[in-house]
Amino acid sequence: MDLHRLPIAQFCEVTASDAPAPGGGSVSALCGALAASLSSMVANLTIGRKGYEPLQKVMQEAIDELESIRQSLLKAIDEDSKSFDDFMAATRLPKTTDEEKAARKTAMQQALKTATLIPLQVARESAKIFDYARLMLDNGNPNAFTDAMVSTLAARTATLGALLNVRINLASIKDEDFIFSIRQEIEALEKLANEAEAKMLRKGYLLMNR
Repeated sequence: MDLHRLPIAQFCEVTASDAPAPGGGSVSALCGALAASLSSMVANLTIGRKGYEPLQKVMQEAIDELESIRQSLLKAIDEDSKSFDDFMAATRLPKTTDEEKAARKTAMQQALKTATLIPLQVARESAKIFDYARLMLDNGNPNAFTDAMVSTLAARTATLGALLNVRINLASIKDEDFIFSIRQEIEALEKLANEAEAKMLRKGYLLMNR
């Protein structure tokens, strides 16, 4: 099943069911894809608008990059779900002999690493959206500045939600070097997401109260 191709109502039904996937990782990726879409919408509403001619090139470049981010995040909806299935398959490997136990342990650890790297990439891609949302708030069509704010809110949810999945998987991984390098990136991305949202909200509310 290609989750990212499901109608919205069906995706919500599958998520709400007793199936363990799609879960928070896939939903985080979807939030990121929506965030990218909203910033792209503001750019499209700016291109061709009178008085914004000098911004046409930068807006088109933003649209192109946001489309790349969006496609990456849509793909991650399915990748995250598959990584969970792969881990569960590893847990079901035979464990009768010492050799089987060792092979099972190795497979589980590798599956956990994959299941960690996918949401980490979701967080990285989602964090890219903040700069574009800020560009739209600062320079985009003023009639859509709240859409740029919502883009930021959704990007923060995507980033932090994906990182929650990274953190929970790290708890079961035994590779200390792997854990150390990723924890540093987690903290940097979390700080970026929280600060970007706070700045965007401050400016957006000021615009609303002018």
